[in-house]
Amino acid sequence: MMRRRVLLAAWGLGTGWPAGLWAQTLDKPWRVAFLAAGGVPQTGRFSTFDAVAAGLRERGFTSLQTRAWYADGRADALPALAQQLLAWQPDLIVTNLTPATLAVQRATRTIPIVMAGSGDPVATGLVRSLARPGGNLTGVAALGPELAAKSIDLLRELRPGLRRLGVLAHATDSFTPVMLATVEQAAAVLGLELHVERVREAGQYAAVFEGWRRQRIDAVFVQPSLPGKPAAELALQHRLPSGSFVRSFVEQGGLLGYANDVAEIARLVVDMVDRILRGASPATLPVQQNTRFDLLLNLRTARAIGITVPDSLLQRATEVLE
Repeated sequence: MMRRRVLLAAWGLGTGWPAGLWAQTLDKPWRVAFLAAGGVPQTGRFSTFDAVAAGLRERGFTSLQTRAWYADGRADALPALAQQLLAWQPDLIVTNLTPATLAVQRATRTIPIVMAGSGDPVATGLVRSLARPGGNLTGVAALGPELAAKSIDLLRELRPGLRRLGVLAHATDSFTPVMLATVEQAAAVLGLELHVERVREAGQYAAVFEGWRRQRIDAVFVQPSLPGKPAAELALQHRLPSGSFVRSFVEQGGLLGYANDVAEIARLVVDMVDRILRGASPATLPVQQNTRFDLLLNLRTARAIGITVPDSLLQRATEVLE
């Protein structure tokens, strides 16, 4: 039987949490806020935040209140969104992608934060270590650099003659140097010539793609913290294969995505949020890493740019958009 009352243990001294014991009930109107660096999920598509909220309600948080804020790839909007979020006075914050996590961490050192996928949080300075993150932040570390390298390998498989790869990188994302280091290593192994452009917003894309047209770029790779849809549309307009390592990019018209299994990430996040609301300290909850990944292909885009997807890729695909 579900316990109706839960005694929350005192937060550990030195972590910024108030001392003392808090007696709370599962049906308290807990406030959980969500902040994403990307855009609102398309209707009918999987939403990590919706899955987390549903999972918490299934665990007995029947009066849970949630609100979500989305930056839609506009990193400069994140600090203001973080302040709006804090004004709502949440009990806990769930974030998606490194820029959103960093914006919230800068805004509060007391409210618990759970990452729902941030690339290499140790290298980007979000946590001290995966085993003992410290502070008010823990969550799920997405294998961003590794997925970026795999995405490039898959683009090469889609287009065997790939020689010159254009990379749209986020100019201010602290994860960018980590990702680019891995991308450069992968490109060197494959013998690819990289053309990296660091941008801040979608308004810069048109000039970048025009330059790539003159340089005869063969394919495009897009960092997930940037707006994906306008990049996918320009790649389609220029008849270029495009890839990223989030599923939303393929749903928005990109050709290929090799992404973390968002359902698995949501399940891990639910478990961590549950434990924190019942009294665990984020400082001592080890950062988790997901182990399942999805290969997504958009056949509509493939047909539009005149690419035939090899049977070997179709057989390995987790999801194919017709």
